[in-house]
Amino acid sequence: MGVEIKESPISEAEFAAMQEFVSDYLAASVNNETEGGRMRWYPWHSAEYRYNHILNVVALATKIARREGADVDVTRVAAVFHDVAKLSAEQDAHAAVGADIARQFLTSRAEYPPSFVEAVCGAIEDHSYSGDLDELSLEARCLVEADLLDKIGAHGTVLLFLRMGYESRSHLDSGEVTERVLERGKDVKARVASDTADGIAHQRLERVQWFREWLGAEIAGLDDPRDADDDADSAGNSKDADDAGSRATGTR
Repeated sequence: MGVEIKESPISEAEFAAMQEFVSDYLAASVNNETEGGRMRWYPWHSAEYRYNHILNVVALATKIARREGADVDVTRVAAVFHDVAKLSAEQDAHAAVGADIARQFLTSRAEYPPSFVEAVCGAIEDHSYSGDLDELSLEARCLVEADLLDKIGAHGTVLLFLRMGYESRSHLDSGEVTERVLERGKDVKARVASDTADGIAHQRLERVQWFREWLGAEIAGLDDPRDADDDADSAGNSKDADDAGSRATGTR
């Protein structure tokens, strides 16, 4: 007997409606900001950026879920709602508030199984978790990994370059900024738990490393933070050699 393939309980039309709701909610959150809106300072604090980030996370989380055997529908619905409250709630509360918004939407628009709704909302609540990812549900882990991965690689580099412009920094600082992306990428790679996420992190790290090398080859006078480390190592080695010589001759 063949394996029964379960049809997705979420139709494409339903998922599109969720996306539209989240997009509209983010836009309304920015429009309701007072005192100029704290989310207008940088592009990535805008509704447009936040929604694009959500779409990126949906794609990454869906890919990871499929390869790791997680419930794809739970994962992608949690992903589409995970930052819905990012522009309207405090940072440390946006996950819980987002879960409440998702619960209200899911229970008012269709008759989804209660277990499905709770699994989705649980993953949303856990997406800001900073501990061991193996302690989370598989779906929440996929979401957290996707959220982390979207902040590294070429995308993460572009965002920090935008910040350079807003801070009126020189393009000669691009080497230092790219090093920050590399360090963040290494931290993400060390934290993700699944083989799929680890592979994506590795690929994104490679892309940034190549870009860093191209910058160094093409921009004269580009500061390389690694040079400072090399100079410090050289100075330390030179001092060790001098100390060894002094001991050998009996002088200091």
